[in-house]
Amino acid sequence: MDEKVRGNLLIIGGAEDKKSDCIILRRFVELAGGKNAIIAIITTAAEQPRKVGNQYRALLYDLGAQRVEVLFISEREDAGDPRIIEQIQQCTGVFFTGGDQLRITSIIGGSAVDDAIRKAYEHGVVIAGTSAGASVMSDTMIVEGDSTDTAKKCTLNMAHGMGLLKEVVVDQHFAQRGRINRLLTAVAQNPHVLGVGLDEDTAIVVNAEGIFEVIGSQTVTVVDGRFIRYTNVSESEPNEPLALSNVILHILPTGYYFNLDLRQPFSAAEKQTAERKSAVEQS
Repeated sequence: MDEKVRGNLLIIGGAEDKKSDCIILRRFVELAGGKNAIIAIITTAAEQPRKVGNQYRALLYDLGAQRVEVLFISEREDAGDPRIIEQIQQCTGVFFTGGDQLRITSIIGGSAVDDAIRKAYEHGVVIAGTSAGASVMSDTMIVEGDSTDTAKKCTLNMAHGMGLLKEVVVDQHFAQRGRINRLLTAVAQNPHVLGVGLDEDTAIVVNAEGIFEVIGSQTVTVVDGRFIRYTNVSESEPNEPLALSNVILHILPTGYYFNLDLRQPFSAAEKQTAERKSAVEQS
């Protein structure tokens, strides 16, 4: 399989439930080891890093984590701090908060902390991110774009992300902020890249086999541009509406799955049927 992931990711569309069942954050703690979870919170993207960090720290302790550390990385110099690197090396889960995704890539990208996170990821540490922390997971990320206008080249700015999720571009607060035009524009410009739009209080859990599961209260929109028959993206003016034909669109609520390699969705029932068939064949 063409590797699109190497470890475990939890990618959240923002505004996840923090007061009720906390399904998404609870799953993060479980993936990180439950009562043995040692979690590092990275608040680089946030405008108020201490406030945001302390909020998540308290929440994750309440959900049963053994230890939670908030890592304040606000400058490039911080991203080379041996103490911060050591904390990342000891953790079983890393959580990126929301804010400005360019702060994450410009401050952490290419640093010793970046290297430590990648090594942790490759060794099975779960990496999670919400809102801006979700956008940076992919190799191509949406930095900004007008969600009030029709799809046009001028509605979107993109940059390199952390590249933990290959050949995918992620957008967040998706339905709540009407961002379908942004994702369509991103896929029109990069048809080989799969567009994934995450609604608020919704996440995908991506495993090392390249399968993601949808969890949370809303939906995930997947835009597949491999079979686009026509697009005017290369010759259109920046303010000219885009033309796209034969775009494949999937809307997936909680309990559905998606194979990133095959680009195919499937339900929980289909998953159970396949697992039973596999068990019979192996017996």
